[in-house]
Amino acid sequence: MTHPVPAATPPVVAHTAEPRPRGALWRPGVLTRTWREYGYLWCALLLAPFAFAYAVVAVVLPPSVAVTVVGLFVAGWVVVGGRLWGSLYRGMARGMLGTEIPAPPPRAPGRGFWRRLGRLLGDAAGWRAVAFNALSFPLSIVAFVTTTVFLAVALAGTTHWFWYRWLPPQPSSDGTLHRGASFGEDYFIDTPPRQWILIVTGLLCLFAWHRLTLGFGHLFRLLSTGLLGPTQGSLRVAHLEQTRGAAVTDADARLRRIERDLHDGTQARLVAVAMQIGDARDRLGTEDPDAVLTLLDDAHRDLKDTLAELREIARGIHPPALDGGLAVALETLAARCPVPVTVDVDLPRRPGPEVETITYFAVAELLTNVVRHAAASGAYVRVEDLGGSLRIRVRDDGRGGARLALPGASGGTGLAGLADRAAAVDGTVDVDSPAGGPTVVTVHLPLSVAR
Repeated sequence: MTHPVPAATPPVVAHTAEPRPRGALWRPGVLTRTWREYGYLWCALLLAPFAFAYAVVAVVLPPSVAVTVVGLFVAGWVVVGGRLWGSLYRGMARGMLGTEIPAPPPRAPGRGFWRRLGRLLGDAAGWRAVAFNALSFPLSIVAFVTTTVFLAVALAGTTHWFWYRWLPPQPSSDGTLHRGASFGEDYFIDTPPRQWILIVTGLLCLFAWHRLTLGFGHLFRLLSTGLLGPTQGSLRVAHLEQTRGAAVTDADARLRRIERDLHDGTQARLVAVAMQIGDARDRLGTEDPDAVLTLLDDAHRDLKDTLAELREIARGIHPPALDGGLAVALETLAARCPVPVTVDVDLPRRPGPEVETITYFAVAELLTNVVRHAAASGAYVRVEDLGGSLRIRVRDDGRGGARLALPGASGGTGLAGLADRAAAVDGTVDVDSPAGGPTVVTVHLPLSVAR
């Protein structure tokens, strides 16, 4: 079942643009990333007062101007303006936190005066960006102050041995003068052992600054992904629109193919049969009965071929074998397959008609791949009910190497076409096909399609 398909554009999801460095602080790239995320904390602190003020205005303005319709429109556009803040913070997350956050779906303008106003005031992406502005204000203050204190202590502790000599002398309780940092009245960092202790303390603070900076950066990463990107609901809608488009395209292609087959094949044969019967009728009064019989034989043969074509076309619309149930239909497919196929169907109840049709065509496609590409000596088909979902598993002992692109980019052909068909009813397709085989393709479908 080695039917490679071209790679498809992945669905839009938030992902980390670069892997998080792990390990010691001195490893290449670790400090670079730490400084970059520390720069994000600086920028977040500079923007935080303005972002928080915008959030306060967005919350306070709607009830303040509710008495005027024009004021509500202004408040609505303030809410929608939160998307601009979201775009700014997404750009910062991409450049400094190494996280690519996709933009939320564009705002759908409503039709009609009140619906348009409702869409403005109820813009979910705008309100979520406003919430980010409000939450980032205290977080940016805490993050910046904490990390900056640890960084300052780390730099001061590791370099104190150099610059302490320029500090003004300080008297101790016994009257002696000392230079260097003091802790209490009589403890001065002015001896080599104490300098080393301070250096070690500075290095520990440097490591703590590194971990704290990455930790606060990860908090901002989570907050940005949760509030500035698309929600699961919007991703779900986008996925359904994609699979629906693929299903519509596939259905349109099927209708065009059926129309072309009927026009170019069946219709032409019927015209030829009609001409042959007309010619035979014209020759009935002649003295050449053999010619009439020849014409009738040709017409009879063409009619049988036409009926066979019509049966094939009808099978592409709805397999007649499904009238006897899915098990009978799959046994029919296995009997027609040139490769020995074992079919095992364990279904306590019959799936919905749409799911049965998808299952039939899925098994037909997979068995076709076994014959064409796998060079297998046999195949096994298992269909079972797994707690309210239908699982189809087709296994062959062929050469392996099958690949599956993501749904939506196949044009309705091959394994990706199967994925498109399954995704149209919220199904999934998984391909396990290492080089050398065996190949196992698993399709999960609902037992019925919600209407």
